[in-house]
This record gives sequence, C-alpha cells and structure tokens, in this order.
Amino acid sequence: MSLFMENPAFQEPLSYAKIIIGVEPYRYAETPVLVVCKKMKSFALVRADDSDKVKIALHDLERYGHIQFSATPKCIEPNYADELLVSIMGVSLRSKCNSAALVELNNHAGAAISRLKKIHPPAHIIIISPRHKMFEELAVKFSKYPEFDRTFNHQKGPQSVEMIQEKEETSNPMHKD
Repeated sequence: MSLFMENPAFQEPLSYAKIIIGVEPYRYAETPVLVVCKKMKSFALVRADDSDKVKIALHDLERYGHIQFSATPKCIEPNYADELLVSIMGVSLRSKCNSAALVELNNHAGAAISRLKKIHPPAHIIIISPRHKMFEELAVKFSKYPEFDRTFNHQKGPQSVEMIQEKEETSNPMHKD
C-alpha cells in the first residue's frame, strides 16, 4: 500500500498540487512534511553568451513559441546552469555560458519541446520535466532565486538620425541629387 493510501491527509480533494519532497525520509514519520506549491508542469533553462540573448530567447519562447510562463524568470548562476545541462543531457559541456535564467512553465514538457523545435531562439534552451531527478530540487529553490531583469538598455549611438539617413542616401546608387 502506498504512502498516499495509508494517510488520510492525502485523500482530501485538492485544487492545487501537494508535493512531498523526499518521500523516503518521511515514510516512517507520523506526519509527513508537505510543501504546498502551484502545480508546475516543467521548467525551461535558458543559457547564452550574454544576458541580451537570454532576454531575446525568453521573449521568443512567449511570443513565437506560445509557451506560457507560470512565474517570472529567475536568474541563476551560469556555473549551476552548466552543471544542470551536463546532468540532464549526460554529455560533456562544449562551452560555458555567461548568463542563465530559469523559468517555470505552464506547458507540459512534451508540448514545450515540440513548440521549441519550431522557433530558433539565440540561446540554448533545455526543458526540464518532472521526470528529471533535479526537478524537485529546482522546484524548492526556484522561489529563492532573484528575478531575471528582462529590460533592454537601448543606448543611443554617437550618430544622429540625420547622419544615418545621409549615409543611406549617399550609399544608394539609385539616389541622384
């Protein structure tokens, strides 16, 4: 008989998911320890050379991939993102990233992967499903990570609009004065 059938606390109707973290240590305890959280379907780990590419990839996931985020993206250490990649993919790392974000998805992993295949974001994106061993670890740590800053800093160059238009006009062979 499973732990869920033996304990009446698990037989109540739920409108949200109750996840037991570390079932084995609590199996023999009188009262299991519960972590109550939103129902998560998967995570997306976004790795790139710079933060602008991560920002664009997050935008592309929402806009063109029609992938729904259930929370704001979180900033994670690039070294930890590299470790997650190696753990999930089971292959050695080709190159290290300089910026990384983790976002909780409302989409199931299979749907997110199939939608991801249809777009070409400028970053390496890995979908982490509940089947992966680090999913529960990420679910617990997710709220502790700082938010990823998704704003773009548009810096105006030294050239004015008039100078750019002037260059376009002089470089256009069809343009005659």
